[in-house]
Amino acid sequence: MKRLNWCFFILIGLILSFLSGCGDKKELKIFKMTGAAQGTYYAITYCSDNNENLQPAVDSLLKQFDRSVSEYLPTSIISRLNNNDTTATADNIYETVFKKSMEVSAASDGAFDITVGPLVDAWGFGFSKKAKVDQAMVDSLLTLVGYRKVRLSKGKLIKTDPRIRIDFDGIAQGYTCDWLAQFFETKGIHNYLIDIGGEVLSHGQKPDGQLWSVAIEMPAKNAVDERQIQTILLLKDKAITTAGSYRKYYEENGTRYSHTIDPSNGYPVKHNLLSVTVIANDCITADAYDTVFMVMGLEKSKGFLVNHPELQAYFISDDQHGGFTIFYTPGIEKLIKQN
Repeated sequence: MKRLNWCFFILIGLILSFLSGCGDKKELKIFKMTGAAQGTYYAITYCSDNNENLQPAVDSLLKQFDRSVSEYLPTSIISRLNNNDTTATADNIYETVFKKSMEVSAASDGAFDITVGPLVDAWGFGFSKKAKVDQAMVDSLLTLVGYRKVRLSKGKLIKTDPRIRIDFDGIAQGYTCDWLAQFFETKGIHNYLIDIGGEVLSHGQKPDGQLWSVAIEMPAKNAVDERQIQTILLLKDKAITTAGSYRKYYEENGTRYSHTIDPSNGYPVKHNLLSVTVIANDCITADAYDTVFMVMGLEKSKGFLVNHPELQAYFISDDQHGGFTIFYTPGIEKLIKQN
């Protein structure tokens, strides 16, 4: 009898605790923060019942991220490993980005390649001034390109040639969004929209139940034209990134050179695909595959996507008559915001 009474009081205590917790539940409020990071902007919206200022922590995390994979910092881990510093060791950030890069490179048959940096520099889209590029130079630099020529072993970067340099530009920014999302989750924040230079990760929804709205930009006629919206997608628990050839390019002797380099031949891509927007479950994946599809072009990308239903994509191409043609995968249709 005594044991039954004890169980009864425990049960009553749990019920009262539950009811008390429901009554004390605070209303979620929307918070916003903006700042500069990784040579671009960040804009974060999140929902919380806590007034704690999270911006200092976010800024600190972004600086920590740069200390790992930013080539702009000569003391970063990526810079030191690229320079064959034997005292440098990859951290968790570097290892995660490297592993994902290798995975995407293998899946795309090398369309994505983190060793393409020397060619990016030679064509004038990297850290150094544009070189006078000819076939002999391209052939020479191609000997330093190939994702199979590098590997990580116990935190050390092993290269087949010490001149090989790793460039995470096509993937690291996406992982930044995923990494910040982990921080928000540890804070008990599960509804947020993280935007770092156009790489966007959505989770949950707004307090009123509405989904997060993310715009796809209409390709501009030139790099200085005002940005306009092509369409708006409604997202929940998805990442979205865009790669395009219409903002970062130059013209020389009547030829337009895109910043996207094809690792297979060492030249800027030449096709009429202007931009591709990729939707995936995480931002590191979306960020890598928007580069893959810009290298592949529309038709090859279509074939690839048939075998990868976990990815959705929205393509905008030049129709050669002053307009655009649109193609998107079946899963995009239900995400488009209706007027």
